[in-house]
Amino acid sequence: MAAALDPVTLEVLRNALPAIANEMAADLQRTSYNMMIYEVRDFCTALINADGELLCQNVGGVSHFVADLGVIITDGMKKHGREGFKPGDVLIMNHQAVAGQHLNNIVIYMPYFFEGELMLFSMVRAHWIDVGGTSTGFGAGRDCPDPWQEGLQFDQLKIYKAGVLDDTLYKMIRDNVRFPESSMGDLRSQIASCRLALRRVDELFLRYGKETMMAAVARIFDETEARCRAIVSNIADGTYEASAFIDDETPTGLDRIDIHAKVTVNKGSMTIDLSGCAKERPRGLNSRTLAGARIAYKALTQPLAPVNEGSFRALDIVLPEGNIMMARHPLPMTGWSRILPTVVDTVVASLASAMPEGIPAAHHGVMGGGSIIFAGVDPKTKRRFVTQSIEGAGWGGRPTEDGESGTVSICQGDVRNGSIEGMEMKVPILIEKRGFRPDSGGAGKYRGGLGLEVHSRGFIDGRWNLEQSDRRNCLPWGLWGGGKGTCSEASVKKPGENNFRVMHGFRTPLPAETEVFMRTGGGGGWGDPLDRDVERVQNDVREGFVSHDSAAQLYGVIVREDFSVDAAATAAKRAAIKAERRKASERATV
Repeated sequence: MAAALDPVTLEVLRNALPAIANEMAADLQRTSYNMMIYEVRDFCTALINADGELLCQNVGGVSHFVADLGVIITDGMKKHGREGFKPGDVLIMNHQAVAGQHLNNIVIYMPYFFEGELMLFSMVRAHWIDVGGTSTGFGAGRDCPDPWQEGLQFDQLKIYKAGVLDDTLYKMIRDNVRFPESSMGDLRSQIASCRLALRRVDELFLRYGKETMMAAVARIFDETEARCRAIVSNIADGTYEASAFIDDETPTGLDRIDIHAKVTVNKGSMTIDLSGCAKERPRGLNSRTLAGARIAYKALTQPLAPVNEGSFRALDIVLPEGNIMMARHPLPMTGWSRILPTVVDTVVASLASAMPEGIPAAHHGVMGGGSIIFAGVDPKTKRRFVTQSIEGAGWGGRPTEDGESGTVSICQGDVRNGSIEGMEMKVPILIEKRGFRPDSGGAGKYRGGLGLEVHSRGFIDGRWNLEQSDRRNCLPWGLWGGGKGTCSEASVKKPGENNFRVMHGFRTPLPAETEVFMRTGGGGGWGDPLDRDVERVQNDVREGFVSHDSAAQLYGVIVREDFSVDAAATAAKRAAIKAERRKASERATV
């Protein structure tokens, strides 16, 4: 007979479940073969119940993965039925009709049974370096016309059936990827992580019993929901809207993808309506995910609390079929994540008037800021290689402090850039510089975070992904008088050339000794730049974050070459800027 759910037991289980997901993550990171997993941490680990409800996810797990875990379980239950799962089963899944992401994001999951009853699943979603097709690196590129060219599609396949490996399926995968040692090593690592979770879950069920475990989960869901409702209830009831867009460089010219968020608050409940966003399109920018709305809601309610299904019970999402974020198979989804950070920014921005002291300016809004992807064949080892690093960028200034610098997008959890040492040890590349990009953050009382400057050189002929920002024409906006941030760009200097020139392209062939200079964007500023403390501006100039000229023109602060402040000149400059603003305002009203 189960023990009563006393407060101590509840707190133990409230912390034990996320601890399992965290241990799964540690196990995965230590045993994986792929730098995108063990170094960059482009993965998440989770426990999901048989109804597809999220029990827990690891701290720092990629946040735009979380919305698409439960749908995989509910789909698996439809395909296999409750009786179709057996102890020892291991399923592999990435099919876009359900998973809604690029095919590199491979899900491995396993069922857990207690006393013969299916209770839950352990799950790992992780970024493989290659899944065949044109998938090497981050995917097949936005011009890929369909998912079959992206790579292998796995639709709820059992790679282990009741503990027995399906040798045919295993060999089929191994024979159709470019880096079998890496991909199959990651597969084994994911399986090991899931098995570890099942052992830990079994320990809890054996100790506390089924009734106590289920009661604890129900209580955790209810209390999480109540906390979220209490926070939303502090927002005035009403409907709030905001719009933005991202660029889409098509073969026929520059297009744009419109984003519109309508947020309705009603007595602690929130509805996020994204039906005004662009429609699906025959290019690799589609997705099938609730992540944009869910990430924004989590950030607005309990950003630091563990996530579970209760985190989203008070949220309704309007996202109709045929929307670019609810696209229908077989539309390509290789660039599925590109729109999501700007969607989150737009949802959050819609509430700026309702929460003026709680909403930041826009962040760089680019998945990965500006990634380093370099691939080729090492002439010494005769082996293929690919190195990847997700470089951070700037976040928006906040009501009380500057934005974070050199940080990945709001959708990416604890993803970080690849270490310089790791990249240089494994592939023929030299990272000559990685540092903050001056003047990249928007001016404000609280400055936008800075982007990065990364200068690299390939020692052999190879192919580079030279990303161009999708926010060139919708720069990270400021709030309450804050200035706009900047966008990312890549420049190239080939051997024999004297100057860098802007270049972008997917798998661009470049000769040995080519230098690639990636600059990532900065966040928008918060508040009037003239309200920024003079000492803060002085320190920014001293640290190289803001140039002398920007300090004078944007902040009205005159910093001498020895980094001292000319107080009289500063007062005069700020007065002149305010006078010019008044004149501009008067002209605008005439």
